[in-house]
Amino acid sequence: MRFGVNYTPSGHWFHSWLDFDERAVAADLAAIARLGADHVRIFPLWPHIQPNRALVRRSALDAVTRTVDLAGDVGLDVSVDGLQGHLSSYDFLPAWLSTWHRRNLFTDRDAVAGERAYLTALAEAVGERPNLLGITLGNEVNQFAGPPHPDPHPVTPAGAESWLRELLDAARRGLASRPAFGVTHAQYDASWYRDDQPFLPAHAAELGDATIVHSWVFNGAAALDGPLADASTRHAEYLLALAAAWHRESARPLWLQEVGAPTTVMCDDEVPAFIERTIRHAVRVPGLAAVTWWCSHDVSRALADFPPVEYDLGLLDAAGRPKPAGEAFSALAAELRDAPPTRPDPVAVELDDTDPAHRSACAPGGAFHRAWLAAAAPGGSPQVLLRSRRTDAQLLAARGIERIIPSPAPLPIP
Repeated sequence: MRFGVNYTPSGHWFHSWLDFDERAVAADLAAIARLGADHVRIFPLWPHIQPNRALVRRSALDAVTRTVDLAGDVGLDVSVDGLQGHLSSYDFLPAWLSTWHRRNLFTDRDAVAGERAYLTALAEAVGERPNLLGITLGNEVNQFAGPPHPDPHPVTPAGAESWLRELLDAARRGLASRPAFGVTHAQYDASWYRDDQPFLPAHAAELGDATIVHSWVFNGAAALDGPLADASTRHAEYLLALAAAWHRESARPLWLQEVGAPTTVMCDDEVPAFIERTIRHAVRVPGLAAVTWWCSHDVSRALADFPPVEYDLGLLDAAGRPKPAGEAFSALAAELRDAPPTRPDPVAVELDDTDPAHRSACAPGGAFHRAWLAAAAPGGSPQVLLRSRRTDAQLLAARGIERIIPSPAPLPIP
């Protein structure tokens, strides 16, 4: 089991890529290593590296490569994101995709060609580093595909799949060898919970080399029964189990790539307990390979206009000092990193994936979500089984499923 953090630079947030400071980065990474993390995920800002569709800046790629090397100096592996894209409520699309040069980032052939060139160049820059953990196409790029984004780039499910396949191949072409986590893509939870989201659960579970899950309880999970109730502290576990249901190969790895403790929905003194319960529940899901907490450092309050939730998500404060959240994470990583794999729960809750509204039923408070929580309440960690795969005896055996709880009826419309 890998335990790491999403690296948020302590000084000037991700704007620090504009004036890369090796000493500051090295100090941040050393503080992360002291927490007991074994990897970081880093976020180069796309417009700074590819300001023009035909220009990938060598000096910007060198800063990324140097960051990977500095992480290696303190024993950290590194996952590198590409199309940033979107971070902490801010969008970072290059100018050649907006206003007078507006192109759909998913469907315009010139735009996609530029994205391919960037991802290949990024992979080539870091691909020979021994501590490279993997390449992720970008952070929650599916949020650009439709509501609630205020300026979406529409795409169909078929178009989303085509775009993912093309860019995953572009990143793979740049790698000298396959890193441990390979090439992946990250979707925020609309893919699991919104019926109109064109990036589908099947895309997450079948494309790329691992299935990525981002779990945030400000999506309504913490409001259902309270921040330390099962609906909140078991949300990551639930979302991982839901993701695994879509796997065609039972051994496909899961990566909890983002999970955090937002103090807009819980008190500061509840955060350590939330971290402990969330991680202990999550590691019960078979196939989980890594937990990567959001995030390393608090955002400096000298920076303006962030949503309140973003300022204090760090395990370390902006000066690099461990917070109670960091101490809780550190203790869990030390305890659980070498724990034996868990046995799969023999019980599965059936999800009717033939229902066009099955994704909204999975959202916090939905009929399926409530059914899973009820099945988990006695102390179990039930799996999820798609109705379309109920008769697949080989799959049931591989996943150790012996009892199936029928798909719940939809909740009445208020």
